[in-house]
Amino acid sequence: MPRRARVERRVLDPDPRFHSRTLAKFINKTMQRGKKSVAERIVYGALDRIESQQRRNPLEVFEQALRNAAPLLEVKPRRVGGATYQVPVEIRGERRQSLAIRWLLGSARARPGRTMSEKLAAELMDAAAGQGPTIKRRDDTHRMAEANKAFSHYRW
Repeated sequence: MPRRARVERRVLDPDPRFHSRTLAKFINKTMQRGKKSVAERIVYGALDRIESQQRRNPLEVFEQALRNAAPLLEVKPRRVGGATYQVPVEIRGERRQSLAIRWLLGSARARPGRTMSEKLAAELMDAAAGQGPTIKRRDDTHRMAEANKAFSHYRW
């Protein structure tokens, strides 16, 4: 991470099936040990399961889950005069999306279930409906930011 220059973001190619850059990023975050075809099979399997269960466009469910899981505020530690304050700050769009993807995958992996595609489908459907552990984590983050609103004047 350079000190002065901004990091140039690589533009991801959209995924082959739905032509969505967000879904391509989600597949890449699902991938472990460079096994992209396995990650694609997991994600597309989850989206097929969502389509068969909910009779809706699975990409809409996926995007709704991401919107619901994305946090608006977070707290960052800031040292002032020997004391460390948790200062609430707004999150820029790229980090919001990244946190939402990370939280969705983490909650899906922690779920009890048979296959990863089943767990991921259940997690995406829960998040799209506004419930589940991912939404709880977002709400906890917002609650912590709200509780520390008194320190917002330390924002830098």
